[in-house]
Amino acid sequence: MISLFSFSFSWITLSIFILVALFIGMAKTGIHGAGMAAVPLLATVFGGQLSSGIMLPMLCLADIVGVWYYHRHAEWHFLKRLIPWAIVGTVLGTLAGQYIDDKTFKIIMAVIILLSIVIMIALERYRQAIPDNPLFARLTGVTGGFTSMVGNLAGSVMAVYFLSMRLPKNAYIGTTAWFFMAMNLFKVPFHVLAWHTITLQTFFLDLMMLPAILLGAFLGIRLVKLLPERIYRWFIIGMTMVAAVLMLL
Repeated sequence: MISLFSFSFSWITLSIFILVALFIGMAKTGIHGAGMAAVPLLATVFGGQLSSGIMLPMLCLADIVGVWYYHRHAEWHFLKRLIPWAIVGTVLGTLAGQYIDDKTFKIIMAVIILLSIVIMIALERYRQAIPDNPLFARLTGVTGGFTSMVGNLAGSVMAVYFLSMRLPKNAYIGTTAWFFMAMNLFKVPFHVLAWHTITLQTFFLDLMMLPAILLGAFLGIRLVKLLPERIYRWFIIGMTMVAAVLMLL
């Protein structure tokens, strides 16, 4: 066993933790499904709610890299519509999360991801964009904020929205980078003061994963450059499917 900041790890669980950090870095530079796959992996090490608090500082660190690299590609009018309603969803998630156990957490997240996959495949199959109307943005924002707070799993919800808007690859990555940086920073006080899932010990533990996060960010940038627009969209859907399977298992 290995002890780090009052946490004990086996070599297997420590390897999973490092892999999660690598996935988070990749997710923030365009390989978004990797972040969704990281959630159930980390939950196997720390459990549901605690893992969401341990993951959040790593997400914030990776967000900085993603925004730095893709900040010029953001579509701001989408963000102005989504973020106020995502804040509402975050508050609702904070309240509801105190009453959700790990088993229920996994079921809810798996159902949300699977529904998102069905919608994404339907959008790609019929190659149609959902009209950019305020009601759809509000519903997406609230759902995204709720799932982000409860399990750091808003990626599938936001993928449905931004893929339906038919954003180009770089605009998709840049807009989601700004959205998640804003929301993840907003969530920090709730984890510290309400859920007590972020402490000095967990923060220092997360800092140790910074090299793996940076490596993942570099790999994500390289992979995105290699993927054509059409293949990239299906790649996101495929990675989301992997996340759903991992959550169900």
